[in-house]
Amino acid sequence: MNLRKRHKGASAEVHTSAMNDIMFFLLLFFLIASTVTNPNVIKLMLPKSSSGQSVSKKTINVSIDKDLKYTIDKKEVPVDQLQPTLQSYKALASELTIVLYVDRTVAIQDVVQVMDIAQKLNIKLVLATEPKG
Repeated sequence: MNLRKRHKGASAEVHTSAMNDIMFFLLLFFLIASTVTNPNVIKLMLPKSSSGQSVSKKTINVSIDKDLKYTIDKKEVPVDQLQPTLQSYKALASELTIVLYVDRTVAIQDVVQVMDIAQKLNIKLVLATEPKG
């Protein structure tokens, strides 16, 4: 009877030192990245509402091209109908914002006219620009 141990090939070993280094660097990277992404965030406990309703915010696009054609959300509107049309949009949404697209050749007086209408109707207005480059 042969009672000696028999070796059935090489022993299985896993060297994890390289994997430990990689995991350490990944952990360090995510810790640093998480502190950099939102450094000035204020954590607030928001009040709860029983109705759960939120204020609807709507954005409409108003554009003036070089031929002084006014369009509101891709619908052409005459200048004298600009205020009533914007007023009807204001009735649909409580918080309305106008994004004003103006051709660079349009006189500033035409832009100010739209700004005055937005001010009268208490609508926020943002002037769209093109990025440089």
